[in-house]
Amino acid sequence: MITNISLVTVYVTDQTAAKNWYVDVLGFVETADITMGDNGFRWVTVAHPDHRELEVTLMLPGPPLDADMAEAIRRSLAGGSHGSLGLTTQDCRKAYAELTAKGVEFVQPPAERPYGVETVFRDNSGNWLVLVEPKEFDPAAPMEEPCSEL
Repeated sequence: MITNISLVTVYVTDQTAAKNWYVDVLGFVETADITMGDNGFRWVTVAHPDHRELEVTLMLPGPPLDADMAEAIRRSLAGGSHGSLGLTTQDCRKAYAELTAKGVEFVQPPAERPYGVETVFRDNSGNWLVLVEPKEFDPAAPMEEPCSEL
């Protein structure tokens, strides 16, 4: 049987720049950077240092996607509207301040939600990432309006 999710793909515009951003800004670790085959296909993965069982593949939009889908993903990245990862933190406001100091582009400051404190930011390829400080869900709790920039 399946035991866990081990790999997710995040499309990027430049694999080297993305790898450096995820390592230097978010504190992930490189888990693979391999060029394979005659076509120069590059397999680049990173992971959170405490959760190496879940690798993030930093993939250029291209094969096995058809040309139309690859172009659609490139347009989505360029527009800053391509969603990618949800991340967890113990202190959303502190993480927001630390990442802001590193030059991270936020599209939503930390906000109270029924499920925790949430902020949204973009990586250096235009993917948006959600960062949540979770709390026990209370369906009766009021919720702020969602960010219109998403």
